[in-house]
Amino acid sequence: MEIVLITGMSGSGKSIALRALEDAGYYCVDNLPPELLVSFVALEHTHDGNRLAIAMDVRSATSLPLVPAKLEELRSHGCTVRSIFLDATTGTLVRRFSETRRQHPLFHGEHSEGRLALVQVIELERELLAELRDQAHVIDTSNIRASQLQGYIKELIGTDKGQLSLVFQSFAFKRGIPVDADFVFDVRMLPNPHYEADLRDLTGLDAPVIGFLDQQPEAALMHSHIKDFLTHWLPVLAGNHRSYVTVAIGCTGGQHRSVYLVEQLAGSFSHQWPTLRRHRELDGR
Repeated sequence: MEIVLITGMSGSGKSIALRALEDAGYYCVDNLPPELLVSFVALEHTHDGNRLAIAMDVRSATSLPLVPAKLEELRSHGCTVRSIFLDATTGTLVRRFSETRRQHPLFHGEHSEGRLALVQVIELERELLAELRDQAHVIDTSNIRASQLQGYIKELIGTDKGQLSLVFQSFAFKRGIPVDADFVFDVRMLPNPHYEADLRDLTGLDAPVIGFLDQQPEAALMHSHIKDFLTHWLPVLAGNHRSYVTVAIGCTGGQHRSVYLVEQLAGSFSHQWPTLRRHRELDGR
């Protein structure tokens, strides 16, 4: 049986992720109490269900500490379990709650006395979910659209379940560092195609920009250094039972240099590891 556990911050997009999994053929359940996880999976197995997506969040705060042990129990029974944690910056979450006028779920529980501001409640939620986040693949939804998130989810479930998967992501520093990154590399010191008039409106996916950066010794050296670093440490991470590693490459606008290097690095590692490519700023256009 294949199980995808969706957890994350309130307002980070869990319902969107569940819809993507439902479209992909998973039987989806929202807000399943952790105490029922193993028995629910066993029940679905008797009904010939073999693809489940289950969402859990801070609404089950008191029993969330049970989840890691429950997941290990499922794995010991032969289930393939993937954990995906959706995150976003505190400012983004505050804005989303303000726009939707929805109340944070912790306001309904023991922290509903009104003494805590929304920002404080969000930070409390981070503390309650910290262990689940540490054991999951994290997706930062702060600067991506719903359609991007759906695409990312479908890409993830399509990767090889038996080994570590690499996610290379380009981004713009001016829009913030992705909170889901395991490693962040700054490539803003490389020659910038933005200052070449005929390249300014193109991207790192276009042949003229690729040709320009191919001719820059600094770009080749940067690629070599990052490749050497990852080549050394990825086997160590894989041996530590990591399922995903996200490598974020940032430049000023997330259009030229970071996109180019994501493509180059993905090409270098795709023969050894399942590899995904994301371009946060380009994908959102």
